[in-house]
Amino acid sequence: MLKKRKRTEMNQGEQKEKGSGTLNLKQIIQEQKLAIPSENIHFQEPMKNHVSFRIGGPAECFITIETQEQLKTVLLFADQNKIPITILGNGTNVLVSDQGIPGITLQIKLTGIKIENHEDYAIIHVASGEKIIPLAHNLAGQGIAGMESLSGIPGSLGGAVRMNAGAHGKEMKDILQTISTLDRKGNSHTYPVEEAEFSYRHSVFQTKEEIITKVTLKLTYGKTEEIKQQMQTYANERKQKQPLEFPSAGSTFKRGNGFITAALIDQAGLKGKQRGGAKVSEKHAGFIINQGNATAEDVIELTKSVQQEVQKQFGKKIELEIELIGQF
Repeated sequence: MLKKRKRTEMNQGEQKEKGSGTLNLKQIIQEQKLAIPSENIHFQEPMKNHVSFRIGGPAECFITIETQEQLKTVLLFADQNKIPITILGNGTNVLVSDQGIPGITLQIKLTGIKIENHEDYAIIHVASGEKIIPLAHNLAGQGIAGMESLSGIPGSLGGAVRMNAGAHGKEMKDILQTISTLDRKGNSHTYPVEEAEFSYRHSVFQTKEEIITKVTLKLTYGKTEEIKQQMQTYANERKQKQPLEFPSAGSTFKRGNGFITAALIDQAGLKGKQRGGAKVSEKHAGFIINQGNATAEDVIELTKSVQQEVQKQFGKKIELEIELIGQF
């Protein structure tokens, strides 16, 4: 999952080639000697290797963040040098432009889980880079319930909170207590769930210039075997109904207001429709899949075609759920 920052005017050194008398981004970063392991910093990194769609051009600079101090260091550096920042979690629910991502892309891999057991409930403090699927299984093994419905979401916790991800009638907001962030100046903030402005696939963090670093969850207790059995039931349903055998960004379109988007796409006869390497899944019409060689342009053109046809046949406007990163 990802937070995209509006592109600001960049230093001239980022816009000119080497030898022009000014520094480019790679030179700036190398000369600054940021307190980040060198193996965590890559230039012109193919984004198709880091997103579930397996599509996307190169990130100008790609940095893996493992600690909050590393994150603060890069945010301050980027702010001082007016370098745009893009935040990436587990790389699901996003489509990266074929032209790639300018500036610095941060892959957030903050980890850590702390459990407070109370008589009737458990408070879970979790770093935003933790992945939801293993987190849910970890908690289930300790008899902590409440994440069964969400246990198949393939993203990181931070990305899921940012878009208020959900499944089987439950959303992230239903289990959250607080959300902690860092702003571009490196300042910390904590929000109670009531101030996060959660709604369907939306939160205030989609517009704030802040990065989610940690959340607290409030969950209940249950029997481990029953929790795991329910999680397995949901997993079997996903395998049966969703095209998990192909790269995708999950559900491509948002749920409609009073209608099921996938059902309209199916009724419009659009299952199997292709554009280049992109295809409307024949298993689930709400998914656009990468057959192996799709480009971002293929996906965008196919989504536009689907939207236009649904509008034409049913008079319904359908919106993208996936987030577009880079220039389209």
